[in-house]
Amino acid sequence: MTGSRTTRNVERVLRAAEDASPVAAVEAVARELGVAFGAVAVSFLITDLSGRALVRLAHVPLSADPAATPDALARGERREDEESATVLPFDGGPHEQAVRTQTIQVVRADAEATWSVLAPVTERGESVGVLELQLPEEPDRDVLAEIGRVAHLLAFVIIANRRHTDLYEWGQRSRDFTLSAEIQQRLLPEARTCEAAAFTLAGWLEPAASIGGDTFDYSLARDSLHLSLTDAMGHGVEAALTASVCLAGLRGARRRGLTLLDQARESNAAVSEHASHRSDEDFVTGLIGRIDLGSGSLEIVNAGHVAPYLLRGGDLMTLDLRVDLPLGMFATSTYAASVVQLEPGDRLLLVTDGMLERNVASVDLPSAIREGQDLHPREVVRALADHALVAAGHALEDDATLLCLDWHGLHDEARGSVSGAEPSRASPGTG
Repeated sequence: MTGSRTTRNVERVLRAAEDASPVAAVEAVARELGVAFGAVAVSFLITDLSGRALVRLAHVPLSADPAATPDALARGERREDEESATVLPFDGGPHEQAVRTQTIQVVRADAEATWSVLAPVTERGESVGVLELQLPEEPDRDVLAEIGRVAHLLAFVIIANRRHTDLYEWGQRSRDFTLSAEIQQRLLPEARTCEAAAFTLAGWLEPAASIGGDTFDYSLARDSLHLSLTDAMGHGVEAALTASVCLAGLRGARRRGLTLLDQARESNAAVSEHASHRSDEDFVTGLIGRIDLGSGSLEIVNAGHVAPYLLRGGDLMTLDLRVDLPLGMFATSTYAASVVQLEPGDRLLLVTDGMLERNVASVDLPSAIREGQDLHPREVVRALADHALVAAGHALEDDATLLCLDWHGLHDEARGSVSGAEPSRASPGTG
């Protein structure tokens, strides 16, 4: 019975998503889910790009009669033409707990005599948002499990449809982007979090007021994981363009199947040849790594960058790596890799110097890393960026960028996911 209901709901979701335009797909799916679960109301809240809020997306049709179109904005709401986006900052409540713990939250709404069900919409640990349903009766375990399944399916609907429209990204942007910020955002991987059997990974970039040239990147091959974190010198568009050249060099070499050292050499050559002004600041520091997923062996190149941290048990250390020249400083630079053997339970943290600048010097980064050891990498990088922002009075002088990887060492085993997330890896609830 449960299987047939699941099949019907999958068919409803896919049919509604395909029949509607990409702009209206989520709304169409929400209507179908409302009918399927007898909901009083259904809405989707997308994860804000800041990572510190959810955004409720809604369609507010413009009426021929101006009096029929509401013009008073709700708190936290903004509109563009017929689209409405209302920001709900994380406050420790059930919406945040749904994202943080990756579990469905059920809340009694006494005033309306309904039950609010908040289901995380997640794909491989990447928080896409939350599906919210108002039900007239308290749902049982089977209904909650079914809601969890369709919420997971909704993640794929959004990922597929956002390729064709700016609506979802518009909803996620609670602040305007400069030209340099726009370039920088396009350099980052589409998914900032990835869960696999062998590892959990999350990246974060907290931009400075005058955008620096930070980037992070990763790519999963069949038996290896490539990752990088880079920092182009300078600020603004010039730094963003230098970062673009550097990352294009790394990605192009990686996609041609070149070795880690060849990737470093290719990127060094690209920055040396094409950096925008050929000045003394046209170079990039960075960490470029490759992990053998079967053995846990990390091969890593340090191109003039801050040493990464390794948390093993309760012991935190900085990795003693060979340090070569930054990328692009000299066309003739050579590079060599250090090798680190990861052990199950290890946490590797890469940071840019924006996490260590003088205006964030009050942050005890080692202590903050230890304090967050029970958190999912998705929450770790956000929490550490929060520390930097508070210390800097919310005015960072340089981009603060982090890449956190938990090593599980289970490459040959199946991942035990539930509705797009690994329950055992989620952060504990608060409050």
